[in-house]
Amino acid sequence: MSLKEKVRHLPNEPGVYLMKDKLGRIIYVGKARSLKKRVSSYFQRGRMQTLHPKIRALIGMIADFDTYSVKSEPEAILLEGKLIKQWRPRYNTDFTDDKRFLLVRVDEAEALPRFRLTRVRKDERSRYFGPFAHSGLLRKTLAQMRRQFGILLGDANPKRLPDGSWQLYDDVRRDLYAFPNTVTGEEYRLRLAQACAFLDGKSREWLTTLRAEMQVAAAEQAFEKAAELRDLVFALEKTLAKTRHFERTDPTAVSASEVAVRMLGEALALAGPPRSIECFDISHISGTFVVASMVRFADGRPDKDQYRRFQIRDFVGNDDFRSMEEVVGRRYRRLRGESRPLPDLVVIDGGAGQIGAALKGFLRLDIAPPPLIGLAKKKETILFTDGRPPLNLPLSHPGLQLIQRIRDEAHRFANTYNADLRSRKIRESVLDDVPGLGPVRRAALLAHFGGIDRLRAATVEAIREVEGFGPKLAAEVHAFLVGA
Repeated sequence: MSLKEKVRHLPNEPGVYLMKDKLGRIIYVGKARSLKKRVSSYFQRGRMQTLHPKIRALIGMIADFDTYSVKSEPEAILLEGKLIKQWRPRYNTDFTDDKRFLLVRVDEAEALPRFRLTRVRKDERSRYFGPFAHSGLLRKTLAQMRRQFGILLGDANPKRLPDGSWQLYDDVRRDLYAFPNTVTGEEYRLRLAQACAFLDGKSREWLTTLRAEMQVAAAEQAFEKAAELRDLVFALEKTLAKTRHFERTDPTAVSASEVAVRMLGEALALAGPPRSIECFDISHISGTFVVASMVRFADGRPDKDQYRRFQIRDFVGNDDFRSMEEVVGRRYRRLRGESRPLPDLVVIDGGAGQIGAALKGFLRLDIAPPPLIGLAKKKETILFTDGRPPLNLPLSHPGLQLIQRIRDEAHRFANTYNADLRSRKIRESVLDDVPGLGPVRRAALLAHFGGIDRLRAATVEAIREVEGFGPKLAAEVHAFLVGA
């Protein structure tokens, strides 16, 4: 079938399309309010001379395409983003290369690393933060960090002194900041680690804001804005993932983690540094797809082999408190059954209601809980279950920054699981439109094949093996999925 014939058979429905080259490689992923209208626009030859050269080059490489129909434009936005992340097509714009956004670069090869602004990633040896859309706010943040942590920005020219120490400034600035102007390399590296932890927290805070703005834009049907915010979220998530890899391999970051763990233990009046910390978060979209996550940090660093995710089993609906009680109970019932030790500290994303529910999860099992705190997001207030008053640490406190990172990681992990479930539901929703296929048979198909992708690849004979499917219905399902 020619491309024009394939286009004529496309539905006038929202969806996502994947353009392929002659080798079958996906070179572009796009979303459409109407698949028929959008895809056909690529093959209107009379428009070629008016198009951007990049678009003309893309069209010249298209040898085939696939499409996915969905039920709404918000679903198309979510599916488009997932497929772009999965396939990384060469013609999709990567926002990390968008010159509108600033990055902060720290070159660890320098004797005294400085914080510089850049719009381009120059190498993988440096550490990057961002991208940041608001340059004025970013510059104010860096100026605040210079006063708060005693670090150097790009305009500084420190001098090495005969005794091996460093003089940071030789002008009036040496009297403006509260930190000593003469430091050793080791002393400056500790300042650097604390400042990096602070800026990392700022990046994650902005990521949370972007995600919320993206959801609002989608709800208001501002689909182009939602897609732009989604791409920026992906770019920032990619940067933060590289930052985590940097932290695992850089000895300075390890030292900063140890400092943060020790200072957190002191701030919370624990018996010792909390070397093992577990954090729980609940995620849902308007009460649907309710899931939970648990992340574990060891010595201040992610222990990803111990991450866990949960679907809510005990009830149907939207109740964060019952959800928290359930997953906390399931986690520590398992640890008790396996004779494994409890963590040194449990962190709950939320306020008094959430930590009360978590405590109930322990008490129902007759398990004495380890130190248990909640982190209420509005003012980053630490809440206790032992009668102590709420605690507000300075935002620059390494211990607070550590539990912020753990909380944000739990939030990211829960949201990723939630998005995976929603994406799977979007793909499987195509079965809703198969004539004569009720919910029982749909469930049987998905259970037998393990998902819509394997079902699409199945033969008529394979579909007939599912209980309840005769030759006629199996052939109809196969024909529908091949044409869908």
